Amino acid sequence: MIQDYWIEFLTIAGVHLVAVASPGPDFTITLRQSLKFGSSTGIHTALGIGSGIFLHIMYSLLGLGFLISQHEYLSLGMRFLAAGYLAYIGVLSLKAKPHKADELHEEHLPAPSFFAAYKVGFITNALNPKATLFFLSLYVSVVSTSTPYFVQGVYGVYMALATTVWFSFVAMLFGNDRVRHRFEAQMHWVERVVGVVLFILAFKLILR
Repeated sequence: MIQDYWIEFLTIAGVHLVAVASPGPDFTITLRQSLKFGSSTGIHTALGIGSGIFLHIMYSLLGLGFLISQHEYLSLGMRFLAAGYLAYIGVLSLKAKPHKADELHEEHLPAPSFFAAYKVGFITNALNPKATLFFLSLYVSVVSTSTPYFVQGVYGVYMALATTVWFSFVAMLFGNDRVRHRFEAQMHWVERVVGVVLFILAFKLILR
C-alpha cells in the first residue's frame, strides 16, 4: 500500500517539476519583483505563489476544478480575471522610466511590504486557470480514487513547498546585488520587456 503511494508521489513530483520550471506568469512575476526590488521581495512573492497552490489543491479535492472546466462561463471568467491582472502588472512595467545618471548608484527603490509582495505572487498563481486545469488533470489522471484524502493533501503540501523553493531560488539568482547592478542602467528596458511578455500571456489566456 505504502509503495503504491510512493509511486504516485514520484510521478506527481516529476510532472510538477517540469511544469513549475516552465516559463509562465509565475516566473515572469518573480523575475520582475526580484530584479526591481531584490531577492527578499522576490522570495516574498515566491511564498505567495506557493500559497496559491493550496487553492488549486482545494479545487481538485473538492471537485470545484472539474466544475469550472465543465462550465464555459466560469472558465471564461477565470481567464478574464487572470488576463486583466497580468495586463495591469504589464502596464506598470511598461511605464518604467530610466534612472538618471546620478541615481544609478544610489539606494535601490524602496521594497514593497511583505504582504504587498506576497499578494502579488498569490493572486498571480491563484488566478491562473492553466494552473487550475493542471492540478485537476494531475489529480484525475495520476492520483488513484482509492488514495486517502490525507495522502492527497500531503501531495499538495509537497507541491506548494517545491514551488516556493523553486521560485525562491529564482529570486535569489536574479535578485542579488551583482545581477541587479548589471541590469541597473537598463532596468527600465528589462521592465518594459517583462511588461510585453505579461501582455502576451494575458492575450494567450483570452484567445486560447
